[in-house]
Amino acid sequence: MLPWRLIFAKALNSPKQGLTVRFAGKTRAACNFHSSPGSEYHDSSAGSTPLSERGPFVSRLKSRGVLRFDGPDAVKYLQGLVTNDLRRFEETPSDAGVSLPTPNQSVAFSGPIYTAFLTPQGRFLYDLFVYRPVRADEKLDGTGSGPGGDPHQPALLADVDIHFLDELLDHLKKYRLRAKVEIQDVSKDMAAWQRFGRSLVDGSDVDKDVEAKSIGWGGGADFAGRAAAQSNGQGWRWFRDPRLVSMGLRGLFPSDTVRKDLSRPSPLVEADKEVDEQYYLLWRLEEGVPEGSTEIPKGEAIPLEYNLAGLNAISFEKGCYVGQESVARTHHRGVIRKRLLPVNFIHDSGEEVPQAVAPKSEIIEVNSGKKVGTATTVLGSRGLALLRLEAAFKNTSQLNVKGLENVNVKVIRPKWWPSEWGQEEEQATAVA
Repeated sequence: MLPWRLIFAKALNSPKQGLTVRFAGKTRAACNFHSSPGSEYHDSSAGSTPLSERGPFVSRLKSRGVLRFDGPDAVKYLQGLVTNDLRRFEETPSDAGVSLPTPNQSVAFSGPIYTAFLTPQGRFLYDLFVYRPVRADEKLDGTGSGPGGDPHQPALLADVDIHFLDELLDHLKKYRLRAKVEIQDVSKDMAAWQRFGRSLVDGSDVDKDVEAKSIGWGGGADFAGRAAAQSNGQGWRWFRDPRLVSMGLRGLFPSDTVRKDLSRPSPLVEADKEVDEQYYLLWRLEEGVPEGSTEIPKGEAIPLEYNLAGLNAISFEKGCYVGQESVARTHHRGVIRKRLLPVNFIHDSGEEVPQAVAPKSEIIEVNSGKKVGTATTVLGSRGLALLRLEAAFKNTSQLNVKGLENVNVKVIRPKWWPSEWGQEEEQATAVA
C-alpha cells in the first residue's frame, strides 16, 4: 500500500480522489480535498500535522448544524443543562480588540462558549458552541452614524452535530417545561466555519485576523460582503476558538454571505484558502481534539477521559446541571486512568500504514497481550484512541492493533496538555 503521505498528496492534486473517514460504528463517504496548485504533504516523525507549514485555511463545517434560541429565558434555560457557565452572555460584552466600529463590526462582542449536554449519569451526549449574537444597540446602523441592527436578533445561536440535530431538539424540548424559550433549526440560514493552520497555531495572527473589520479579508472593504451582512442584519465576524489557541478561529455566518455558485468568489474567504472539511478533521486529529457525538461516543464517553475539561467545555464553579455530580466526583478524585490521544499507525520500519485500521479496533500491549485502549476515529494512518495512560507513556511499552500484529501504534502527547496529565495515577499512588 502507498504510504500516508503519498495518498494525502494524491488527494490534494486530484479533484476526484478523496479519503474515507471512519468513526466508531460508522463509515462516511469519501470527500474530495481541494487545494491550491503546488500542494505538498510534509511528513514529520514528531507527529506534527502536514498543514502546520501551510495555510491558514478556511472550511465550511457541513458536519455542523445551527440552532436558534429565542426568548428571555434562553440563557437561564441552557445554564441548567450544559457543562459550562453561560452567565457571561448576560453581562455587558467586552470591547477589547475592536479598534474601529463599522457597519459590519459591532462596538462590543462576546465570544462563543464551548460546552456539552450530559446524561444524568454524567456520560456525554452532545457538544455545542454557543454564540451570543450582537444586540441592536451594540452595532452601528447602515450609515455608521449610530446604533442599529435587527431588533429581532435571536437570544442565542449554537452550532451542533448535524447528524444528531433532531435528537438534540427532542432532548431540549423535554426540559423546556415553562421556560420562556423557543428553539428552532436554522441550518439552512446559518453555517459554521473554521479558520485554522499555519500562523494560527501559536496565536500570533489571531488578533490580526479578528480585527480584519469582518469585511471580506485584508485591509480593504469588500462591499459585496458588507452588503450581504447588512441585508440580513446579523453582521458577521470570526472569534477565537474557545477550546484552544491552536484551533484557530470559528464563526457562524448567514448563508447568503457565502457563495451559492461555486464558480464565483465568496465574500467570506480568500478563493485559494477554502478547503474541504477533511482538512479540518486532519488538523483536529493531530491536535487530539474530538468533536461531535460520533467522535465522542454519545451515551458512553466520560467527559474527562475525552479531555473536555482541557478543552474549556466544563466549569467546576457553576451551579447544578444535568450530570454534574459524576463529573465533579471524578474531577475531585483527581485520577484519570484513560484519555483520548492522537495516534499514528506505522510499520516496524516507521512507514505509515494507511487505511488498515478500522474504528473500534482494540489496541494491545505486545509484551502482556492485554488490551490498553480502542481506536475511536481513523483517517488514513492518523487517528484518535482512548488509551490507558500507564501503557501509553511507558517507555517499555510496544502497542499494536489487535489482529494486525505488523501495525504499531505511535502515541503522540499533544503540546497543549497540562504537565500533570498522565501522571495522576502515579501521584495518587505516591500519596497513598
